[in-house]
Amino acid sequence: MCHYTESDIEKVVAITRRPVEYKSDKIVNEVVNFDELEKHSDIFRGDILFSCLGTTAKQAGSIANQRKVDFEYQYQAAKTASENGIGHYVLVSSSGADASSRSPYLKMKGELEDEVSSLAFQRISILQPSLLIGERESFRLGETLGSWILPLLCKLPFLKKYRPISGDEVAKKMVSVSSSAGNSNETYRLDELFLS
Repeated sequence: MCHYTESDIEKVVAITRRPVEYKSDKIVNEVVNFDELEKHSDIFRGDILFSCLGTTAKQAGSIANQRKVDFEYQYQAAKTASENGIGHYVLVSSSGADASSRSPYLKMKGELEDEVSSLAFQRISILQPSLLIGERESFRLGETLGSWILPLLCKLPFLKKYRPISGDEVAKKMVSVSSSAGNSNETYRLDELFLS
């Protein structure tokens, strides 16, 4: 399977719902209405699609609205990318993702993994991190408490693989995966996402 080095990357198109700040001349920010992704299919071109769109049920207002972002938007973006010939798809999913889960969140994540795995990419890499920690635009009590308690609990050897991971560490793993050879369909779980 094809892989790339940083010097091979000519341009990064950041397709977002809101403007993002960046400091590289290689980055182009395309702000789009994800309800009208079909109107923006021409920007889903290139070699790799890194897919890490998501929200919470609280921010979305309901689990149905969360599903629109976490499943429908993600799947439409992946389908468009595969139809446009993008070869490698890298998805940030969730630990415990399972289409048969009783948890609506883990169920939608599992369903997304199943659906994108049937698309015509040459290579699909799925990352399943545990609790993501880092700066947020809004306060999330559960995640804040988890970010304090989990690191302490995960000092126990049998819980170490469940330790929280930062968004930066996940991003570094995404770059590492895309710049090394891999299988046509691969999943990285929990502590497999840490580079060291």
